[in-house]
Amino acid sequence: MTAAALAEHVRKEFAKVIVGQRDVLDQLLLILLVRGHALIEGVPGLAKTLAVKSLARIFSLQFQRVQCTPDLIPADVMGGNIFDAATSAFRLHRGPLFTDLLLVDEINRMPPRTQSALLEAMEELQVTIDGTRHVLSPSFAVFATQNPVEFEGTYPLPEAQLDRFLMKVRMEYPQPEQEAEILSHYQDGFDARAFDRICIEPVSAEVLQSARDEIRRVQAEPKLFEYIVSIVRRTRNSSAVSLGASPRAAISLMLVAKAIAAIEGRDFLIPDDVKTVAVPVLRHRMLLKPEADLEGITPDQVVSEVVAAIAVPR
Repeated sequence: MTAAALAEHVRKEFAKVIVGQRDVLDQLLLILLVRGHALIEGVPGLAKTLAVKSLARIFSLQFQRVQCTPDLIPADVMGGNIFDAATSAFRLHRGPLFTDLLLVDEINRMPPRTQSALLEAMEELQVTIDGTRHVLSPSFAVFATQNPVEFEGTYPLPEAQLDRFLMKVRMEYPQPEQEAEILSHYQDGFDARAFDRICIEPVSAEVLQSARDEIRRVQAEPKLFEYIVSIVRRTRNSSAVSLGASPRAAISLMLVAKAIAAIEGRDFLIPDDVKTVAVPVLRHRMLLKPEADLEGITPDQVVSEVVAAIAVPR
């Protein structure tokens, strides 16, 4: 199965569970294909959790969830060594981090110390418990959700952690006809609480790996490297930005753009691939100046203006 055929299959299986949200679901697939982490922003009730659970079911990946609260400690996420009276020895109790797909619900309610523990897992695919290193699943990915309108009792994510997320995905309200279709699905018997009974056709680990190999084979001309670097560097010089995108952002932009090319059936990169993913890859990697924030300027606006100002390579 090619990457393009895999994308069509995933869209078909998603449609059994999620109505609409085509761009969002495509972005979640891209994140999995590139082995990245996702920050998903949206108000409650938009099926963020259901989308991630569906992705795990489609790819037969182990799924765990952490509901973040201000009193969450690192051991609640990582696990710890517990004394076993039967054997008079300590044994490792594995926390929810020991999985493939980890949904971190309302990550900005997680206190800074626990955020730091998660950072090691995201960056190095390992955790350290009582001085011992434990390797995580090679498929480990964090899909973290964030409520954009509720800030009481939250801990804003530091720039260092935000930069570890491959993309920031925004889920918006569905269109009126899509919302009516959701009601129709529930009237016909759909129940998200009975998710395990939904018939989803999974794909094998070999198919996923084949798609990832295909992405690595996508070629990019040197002019496109210059184009990507120009976009990233221009964010650092924007009058509205106090901290621009990092070199890691340029790498992420190239990798996700290559994934776009692969699922569209091409083995070469074009500028439109870069333009398509520039906003979700860069929107969370910039720190706006306070005066720009007061004027209502958003990171999405800054990225769009930057992309529009850079000459497209021929």
